[in-house]
Amino acid sequence: MSVPTRQDLLTDADELANSLGDPQLRILDCRFDLMQPAAGRAAWLEAHIPGAVYADLDKDLSGPVRADTGRHPLPEPERAVETFSRLGIDGGTRVVVYDDSSGAIASRAWWVLRWLGHPEVTVLDGGLQAWRSQDLALDSGVQEVVRRNFVASPGVARVLSSREVGADRPFALIDARDAVRFRGESEPIDTKAGHIPGSMNLPFVDCLREDGTWRDARALRRCLQPLLGDDESAPWAVMCGSGVTACHLAISGLLAGYREPGVYVGSWSEWIRDPSRPIGSGPGNR
Repeated sequence: MSVPTRQDLLTDADELANSLGDPQLRILDCRFDLMQPAAGRAAWLEAHIPGAVYADLDKDLSGPVRADTGRHPLPEPERAVETFSRLGIDGGTRVVVYDDSSGAIASRAWWVLRWLGHPEVTVLDGGLQAWRSQDLALDSGVQEVVRRNFVASPGVARVLSSREVGADRPFALIDARDAVRFRGESEPIDTKAGHIPGSMNLPFVDCLREDGTWRDARALRRCLQPLLGDDESAPWAVMCGSGVTACHLAISGLLAGYREPGVYVGSWSEWIRDPSRPIGSGPGNR
């Protein structure tokens, strides 16, 4: 498989602006606030990139939460197929996803589409802020969409289970959460603080410039090399609180030239469901 380029993974605001009106383009607005779940859709209704339809993290990009899952389990494939069909995506559609949180949520949409075998998807680099910084046009209200027939096929994305990320895992596991959460000093969302023993920490925001765009390949390599070493083909995996910002770290790894990591979708919020699973604290990084 060829190594993806930056253009394969990210789209610039001016490039997207020049593509508006393309019938084979679908733009997904993925804005979401964990503390106010309805706020993202409300913000989309108020103002969005022309032609953008709304994809809700809880309703469209996740499945029902169960006693043994994390906060954002994957949707059943059949349900996801229905979602993307409703949003007007088929095999010939080029998808661009964006949010207003530096790609934190949009990366989940990117990854879910890849998981279902849809390769033509990129993240708007810098998100809605980059679009607004260039004073580009915005629309408001509901966007009418013609339904298309989305067909799922095996993708390159690999889903990891709690068992696979346990003590005997033969790969590096990197956690994308803030350092204070990883070290167990604070936990504002989940019921227990800490991290999976032996995992390492790289907050996803460390992979971004001040304006919320991704850093260049060389800078990303400097972030990841101390954790992954020089072998670009070595297996590795990513996680976070609930399998969302982990996907952001997956993009950063690809931009840096490493192979695509597996994603522990259940992540920390699933790991702590079982009281027998060990919990680490402190820096963790080797």
